Amino acid sequence: MRGYPVGRGCCQEGRLPGIKVKYLLVVWLGIFVGSWVAYMHYSSYSELCRGHVCRMIICDQYKKGIISGSTCKDLCEERSLLFQHCLSSSPSQQVYRGLWRDREVIIKCGIGEALRADSRPDSVPRRDVVLFDKPTRGTSMDEFKEMLLNFLKSKLGDQPSLPALVSRTITMADVNHDGKVSLAEAKSIWALLQLNEFLLMFSLHEKEHTAKLLGHCGDLYVTEKIPHTSLYGVDVPPFLQSLLPSIGHQLIHQWFAPAWPRRAKIAIGLLEFVEEIFHGTYGSFYICESSLRNVGYNDKYDFKMVNLRKVATEMTIRGFLKGRHCEQNGDCTYGRDCTATCDKLLKQCKSDMVQPNLAKVCGLLQDYLLYGAPLELKEELQKQLRTCMTLSGLASQMEVHHSLVLNNLKTLLWKKISNTKYS
Repeated sequence: MRGYPVGRGCCQEGRLPGIKVKYLLVVWLGIFVGSWVAYMHYSSYSELCRGHVCRMIICDQYKKGIISGSTCKDLCEERSLLFQHCLSSSPSQQVYRGLWRDREVIIKCGIGEALRADSRPDSVPRRDVVLFDKPTRGTSMDEFKEMLLNFLKSKLGDQPSLPALVSRTITMADVNHDGKVSLAEAKSIWALLQLNEFLLMFSLHEKEHTAKLLGHCGDLYVTEKIPHTSLYGVDVPPFLQSLLPSIGHQLIHQWFAPAWPRRAKIAIGLLEFVEEIFHGTYGSFYICESSLRNVGYNDKYDFKMVNLRKVATEMTIRGFLKGRHCEQNGDCTYGRDCTATCDKLLKQCKSDMVQPNLAKVCGLLQDYLLYGAPLELKEELQKQLRTCMTLSGLASQMEVHHSLVLNNLKTLLWKKISNTKYS
């Protein structure tokens, strides 16, 4: 009986090396996985984040006199425009959080034409040959204005307000304010207008729901930084999105969401934005990716559109749909969710959207507004959101019906927060 504990102890000692080996294997596996994740993150970062290439291209062209702009001197000579944190989601579209004269800004630069698989990393890509080819030397001011007007008509439609937009384009191009537009200034503003997001931001400049343009150099442009780039104030990091179940996303959003009255104020701003881009000053625009990552707000809880790259002009959509063969509605999709109806007899896409902007936005706002909503408001709010989400994009419904639904929803929210500190 006395020997039993001793024998038991011997067995435990015998098992210790095996346990140690298991621990070592777990540690080694952890180090391996950690190293792999770090390597993949570094590889992804180095592939996506090429701010140094962007600066090198822009400054090379600026020093050669090919381009001009209000931020060129700060970027290339004084180095007071700094790239800081990379936000890029595509190698061809560089997006950085930066600092300009002690102010936080967002810097955007496209380098798609510059990057080639066979080019050396230290070489300066000849992007000027492709991008900055218009206007050509010898183009008169009247000819350039005509170029601008025709281009804007092709993108925005034949709007009566376009001559005013041409005048504002000329004013922006004249960075030294001498009343003239040099060839470098003209090439820069022309290149900028080819960028969908810049064109929309420029067209919607009078609206308070888009980021303000602060300056440019060539086709690099600088905007104000929007503090909160998700409706919920925080977004789930990309590497966690696929791992977390939908309930996990929901709990994180609810935990970090602003107070309900502030969410109501943000929602009113989003509804106003939808109103602005429907038959606005420069035509109609369509939201082609309704995502929480594309909408945000500032420190005063005023709604701001974060990503205009996912918005398309009516002319762009029509050009895409014209004569397009289809078997079903899905074949008539521009972007992620700008889907038109398919005429199954003619097998061609029609111009009517299956789901208009307002219905998409109400889909985003449903969980956002119903969570934590005042009890006396919740039932009516749910009813109005449900009605809104069932709206169709048929031309016959796009005027009175949509305006009525939108105004009813805005009024319901505004009555609850008006005359309070949240308004």
